[in-house]
Amino acid sequence: MWGRGLPTHLILEGPPVVEVALRQSARAKRLSLRVSGLDGRVSLTVPKGVRQREAETFLAEKEAWLRSALARNPDTVSIKVDEEVLFQGALHRITPAPVRAVRIDAGSLLVPQGAPDRAATRVQAFLKLQARQRLQAATDHYCGKLGARHGRITLRDTRSRWGSCSAAGNLNYSWRLIMAPPDVLTYVAAHEVAHLVEMNHSQAFWSVVTRLYGPYKAQRGWLRTHGAQLHRYRFDD
Repeated sequence: MWGRGLPTHLILEGPPVVEVALRQSARAKRLSLRVSGLDGRVSLTVPKGVRQREAETFLAEKEAWLRSALARNPDTVSIKVDEEVLFQGALHRITPAPVRAVRIDAGSLLVPQGAPDRAATRVQAFLKLQARQRLQAATDHYCGKLGARHGRITLRDTRSRWGSCSAAGNLNYSWRLIMAPPDVLTYVAAHEVAHLVEMNHSQAFWSVVTRLYGPYKAQRGWLRTHGAQLHRYRFDD
């Protein structure tokens, strides 16, 4: 039976090799295969009690469909040396250089020379650090304007939302906002800070957002139109 100790992923041999995440669900009635339209990740949901061999057989039967679906999703970018990645709305080429830590220089994202297989990990760590610094600063700024206090700030790699605010005043942000233009990141911070006083999306809430940030429709529209691009980037070494 499906249980502890069994793999969380299945591998479909290539070319190319495809990694499939296994997700057990007590509510699922049948096996279902999904390719994320955001980042191309593949997941196989299995009902409780399904054996691993059944999952493998199902995956083999769906291989043709899966590879066809992946071929229609060609925009996924694996982060590596000489690839380009978005930072604050602009593409930067990942370039090895005699530096100790990742940094930006004249449109390039410089990474330490040597160990090119660690480029993705280093770039991701840099982006997360920059996101935390800028989101912290923006949050503190808007809290100051509002006269409110926030709780803990947490960065996550969320796919369904760019930020959230809990009833306790804790704020969650997607660290991928650092890839968006700076005004989009600050808009999201203003949006979440506004929830500290209006835990809804009423007209009163949007009035607070306008008071904190100003006109926001362009930034909100950017996320709707271009937000999926931020999920194209894969940081798996």
